[in-house]
Amino acid sequence: MHRKRFAGIPSPRSYPILGHVPITKPDVEGFVDQIMGMASLYPDEPRMVTFWAGPMPSVMLYSAELAEVIYTSSKHLNKGMFYDFLLPWLGEGLVTSKSEKWRPRRKLLTPTFHYDILKNFVYVFNHQSEILVNKLNEHIKTNEVVEIGSFVTLCALDIICETSMGQSVNAQTLKDSEYVRAVYRINDIVQRRQKYPLMWNDTLFWLFGDGKEHKWAINVLHSFTRKVIMDRKTRLHEEGSAGLGRLAFLDLLLDMEKNGDIDLGDIQEEVDTFMFEGHDTTATGITFVLHMLGCYPEIQEKAYAELQTICGTSEEITFEHLGQLKYLECVIKETLRLHPSVPIYARRMEEDDKIGGFTIPAGTQILVNAFLIHRDPKHWPDPEIFRPERFMLESNNRRHPFAFVPFSAGSRNCIGQRFAIMEEKIVVAWVLRNFKIVSLKRRDETRLKTELILRPIEGVRLQLTPRPK
Repeated sequence: MHRKRFAGIPSPRSYPILGHVPITKPDVEGFVDQIMGMASLYPDEPRMVTFWAGPMPSVMLYSAELAEVIYTSSKHLNKGMFYDFLLPWLGEGLVTSKSEKWRPRRKLLTPTFHYDILKNFVYVFNHQSEILVNKLNEHIKTNEVVEIGSFVTLCALDIICETSMGQSVNAQTLKDSEYVRAVYRINDIVQRRQKYPLMWNDTLFWLFGDGKEHKWAINVLHSFTRKVIMDRKTRLHEEGSAGLGRLAFLDLLLDMEKNGDIDLGDIQEEVDTFMFEGHDTTATGITFVLHMLGCYPEIQEKAYAELQTICGTSEEITFEHLGQLKYLECVIKETLRLHPSVPIYARRMEEDDKIGGFTIPAGTQILVNAFLIHRDPKHWPDPEIFRPERFMLESNNRRHPFAFVPFSAGSRNCIGQRFAIMEEKIVVAWVLRNFKIVSLKRRDETRLKTELILRPIEGVRLQLTPRPK
């Protein structure tokens, strides 16, 4: 009877009770090919497909028009089941919380991402970008080829630590940091667990999966952030905000705690959430931008020429420069179109609702596939061509508002998207000003894997040549 409710929605043939599990590829690349291939079987309207993880249905949407139903709804705000695996780390922060807790928290935190706050972080972006460039210069003295993602990830980790907690972990300069190792491990463990239904059970995960390592990583992460919060709170009490120097997001949260708006547990949830949301996604975005610039030398030189014109001999990229780097922003957005850091967003249907002419039952997991929405030829002519000019103002105004959703959309979009674009602009600008970039693999040779985050399977290898000073 349950299956009959999904009759009519396109779906490849599946087995009773087992669904598509027996034919699901076990490897990451094969699984991604299957998910995307399922959609390619049904490229026309309604651009939606059902697949079954055993008896559990998921409906994947891959058109702007269908995504609009979810994004504009005030009902379907809760995240899908895969986000539940983040709860031990993030608690009920902005990413994972149910709508009743999320609404007031989002309203409370939105002012902390105002431009007047964000521009205070430009110094941190520049400082850590300079360290990145120095590290790359050291590396290419002995080897011109660099796996850029590993360098950028450490840079992004230092940035998010310093901006969210006011304390750098020196990931770029220290050879070994327990906190950095824990961040890497928890990401790997969560993403591996999501792919194996047997590991969804907590008991099986503890006995036969990565349960013990998961506990170690959680303890390290929570102990670190708890200590930073308490140290910062003590300093704030003793010295006042003036004594802290540059304010971090944590200082704004502690001010809210002082006013009785949130408690220390809430603060820890949000600091851990900033660490998760603002680290891996941005690092992956920057890595893909540098890859694209290395694949298209004419676009690289156009972006470099804009940088030289706008920034001149200025050592840093200032807040005023950022608004003028319009072509570089187009490059970043076109990269996010083809390589959205979060390729699929999950929501739970809170009640029966019509999507694409079908009534989808309450409880169904909805997967909004941004990767494929960004390739819909209805809204993106020649969708596989890398063309930054698509994001010039005139083109933007004619496009469906939900045809480009790299930061999700609607009321539950990414609160840190301005932060991310500013960071990407500055880090990319520093690398581009200092090096000529050549990608060692073409776009079509770069294999991708889709976990919570879209990643290149074998990393991105670049040849960097210092530009003349």
